[in-house]
Amino acid sequence: MIHCGFLRRLLGVLLAGCVVLPVAAHDLERAKDIYGPCAACHGEFGAGGKKGEYPRIAGQLPKYLEQQLKAFQSQRRVNLPMYPYTKERELPDEDMKLVSAYLAQIELPTRPPVFKDGDDALTRLLAMEKLMIVPRVEGNIDNGRLIYDRNCAACHGRNGKGRGMFPLLVGQYTSYLRKQIDAYLKADRPHDEDSASEGVLYTLQAGDIQDVLAHLTAIQEVQP
Repeated sequence: MIHCGFLRRLLGVLLAGCVVLPVAAHDLERAKDIYGPCAACHGEFGAGGKKGEYPRIAGQLPKYLEQQLKAFQSQRRVNLPMYPYTKERELPDEDMKLVSAYLAQIELPTRPPVFKDGDDALTRLLAMEKLMIVPRVEGNIDNGRLIYDRNCAACHGRNGKGRGMFPLLVGQYTSYLRKQIDAYLKADRPHDEDSASEGVLYTLQAGDIQDVLAHLTAIQEVQP
């Protein structure tokens, strides 16, 4: 006879799988339709603006994306261009989850692809459009790594890819990161309610922040 406790654990595993599997099974065309208006600013593949005027959202963590969409919708995070796209009648919670999951699975390579002789011009063009390499910035990379590991890694991950509700930083435009850092320091952008690192930025010197940004541009993952 199978013990009831085992059945409960087995059911828990199966249910957990049901939570994960629908992300991969989401209706891709529906997700693309939801994302359509966003592409005008964030690009077809979620790479954002080439000068960082619009952030990269491809590969961003789904929990963070959904959280920020809700913050835009409630105007807790004030961004006038985003507000019309996140009103309840235009972007309900279900759509937020779907488009967040869709964006999270988009991969942007960080080195030029190797083409085959038979690859046509369209294939080459599309591959190059997805290429995203954030330019290196000046700074003391070694010092930036030490500061990042001590102050930032606990929330954003040692590799800068984020964790849960804390966003991916590596692969994000440096100019956009600077803009958001300034917004935090000026209290123009509120910290997330559950953030455990609310005061970290206030403890860093401008040179240290620059070094951290240099470190982030130095650890971009090289993908095949």
